[in-house]
Amino acid sequence: MVFDFHQMVDGLNENKLGRNKIGTTKKGIGPAYASKISRNGIRIGDLKNMDFFEMRFRELTSAHVRAFPGLEIDVEGQLEYYRSIAPVITAMTTDTIEYTNDAYDTGKKILIEGANATMLDIDFGTYPYVTSSNPSIGSVLTGLGVSPRKIHGIYGTTKAYCTRVGEGPFPTELEREIPGSIGEHLGVVGAEWGTTTGRSRRVGWLDIPQMRYSTLINGFTSLNLTKLDVLTGLAEVKIGRAYKHEGKIVNTMPSCLKTMSEIEVIYETVPGWSEDISKARNFEDLPLNAQRYVLRVQELLGVPIRWIGCGANRLDMIDRGEGWDLASKEDGDQ
Repeated sequence: MVFDFHQMVDGLNENKLGRNKIGTTKKGIGPAYASKISRNGIRIGDLKNMDFFEMRFRELTSAHVRAFPGLEIDVEGQLEYYRSIAPVITAMTTDTIEYTNDAYDTGKKILIEGANATMLDIDFGTYPYVTSSNPSIGSVLTGLGVSPRKIHGIYGTTKAYCTRVGEGPFPTELEREIPGSIGEHLGVVGAEWGTTTGRSRRVGWLDIPQMRYSTLINGFTSLNLTKLDVLTGLAEVKIGRAYKHEGKIVNTMPSCLKTMSEIEVIYETVPGWSEDISKARNFEDLPLNAQRYVLRVQELLGVPIRWIGCGANRLDMIDRGEGWDLASKEDGDQ
């Protein structure tokens, strides 16, 4: 459970970092995970026994007050609040492992959606500039308690360019604040402001090495390429094709941030397009240069791009069909 004092601690930790801040949303997620790993966290199921919950809550708050001088927690007020909501919460609580696996066994389709991105994964991302969890394929197993044998299609979603909120390395980054720049174009046309924080997202060209890395970890069966329309109007579009460090091609994702900061990106430039693509519903409806861009990204990644976002509305989407999904091909081979 994420408590109010977790959010307070999140802000305290971020403020202490000064110039080295991570860029947390200050929602208390990291400190709540810290409680989990320290094995003094509290779980939803504990609300079923308020005496036990109260004992655990007092221990947890005492530990935080000792660790963070000046932190003030209204323990009695918080306990009163949780006593009042416990019946409502416990009525909505179930064994999700049993629930999910039973649904699978009865033939129901299960869609699992991940947030953030692999490059923000606590284990695989640009540590320490990452989130506190695993927004990659492994979390499906550890989060839901399902067998890897039950996973079918694995779909990666990426924009037609690259964005990042907060701090951390960004090899293909473009300057957003220069009027008339490509960075400004991507930020403004793409409406790139953080959903949770409202902060301006950093923007840049598509980063193929990071996408290959994500594909390697997750094993995508097809991709959803969104916001292709944001590139409309650019005379040329660049693709970050490879990394180079100290004159040598880097074939893996650097684990050291210093190395990452010294990376030289090798770009490939393709012609842009000016035509409105928002009404395109078939791949062939796209301008030839837009088609070439999509096909080149697909070629570099080695994974089919099935869906292409071509406008701001929900239905502004091209679905190239099951033939562009490796999961469907695997079904045909069985």
